[in-house]
Amino acid sequence: MDAVSDLAFFALLMKHGQLAAAAQQLGLTPPAVSKRLSALERRLGVRLLNRTTRRISLTPEGELYLVEGERVLAELEALERAVSGAQARPRGTLRVAATLGFGRRHVAPALSRFVQRHPGIDVQLQLTDRPVNLIEQGLDVHVRFGEVPDARLTARLLARNQRVLCAAPAYLRDAGEPATPRELSAHRCIVIREAQETFGTWQLRQGRRLETVKVRGALTTNDGESALAWALDGQGIVMRSLWDAGELLRSGRLQRVLPGWALPPADIYALFPARDHVTPRVRVFVDFLLDEFSALRPGAGGLSAWSAEASSTGMAASLRH
Repeated sequence: MDAVSDLAFFALLMKHGQLAAAAQQLGLTPPAVSKRLSALERRLGVRLLNRTTRRISLTPEGELYLVEGERVLAELEALERAVSGAQARPRGTLRVAATLGFGRRHVAPALSRFVQRHPGIDVQLQLTDRPVNLIEQGLDVHVRFGEVPDARLTARLLARNQRVLCAAPAYLRDAGEPATPRELSAHRCIVIREAQETFGTWQLRQGRRLETVKVRGALTTNDGESALAWALDGQGIVMRSLWDAGELLRSGRLQRVLPGWALPPADIYALFPARDHVTPRVRVFVDFLLDEFSALRPGAGGLSAWSAEASSTGMAASLRH
């Protein structure tokens, strides 16, 4: 059983991502955790982690040990439930990551409903707009924009979503409405610094025609909520997802710009490590998200899908706020 105990120890260590945090969870001192990790590496004859004073990261052997070890632990848990005759009731800690704006507005309220339905599961939510590595950071699920970036991960589509250009009607009355993408360069644009995107460069497509425009403005931010507030103040044209701007467009507080042109899609996915045996808590959570967002997967995800009349589910209630 020492091997099983080591697997559980290593999985816990990676879930917390730091020796000090794992030590606190285990009721040990950081040196004691470091000593146990060193003993595990000596027993296996390989280095599992690269350690610096600020962070730890998995070696290839450590990644294999973590992924396959969690599969073994999940199978052992399933075996014990089967032998004891217990119902398959998910339990344990679920670590979820999501982007700041979407996570705050939609994922966090959904998690509140989720833990009410599954009291045996504790949830840790990490909101960040920085790149996330599920395996290295010991996370279970990442709710993100864009398709799966890693073959080791599984992606489930939660919601169709479009990006649009929009501005306050007052701004467009004063500055005029651009008729072509190239005219955007003459406008004040509110630019958002987002991960994995070229700063200040917007791409628009109309059929086979693709236009790439460099835009600029007096205001830039990494926060979509701030950018929308500036747009409402008449500070310029902003690019936002319909999940964020849909209600403002529906109410007329913002107006579409260049509606005949399409921007790169920003569909929303739930990512989790690709394993033969996904843990029960991950499985029920992904199924829960698919149900929560079911009304937001209609074909291409039009504007009405993100309006206050999206559906009668709990997600629709969150969209009204």
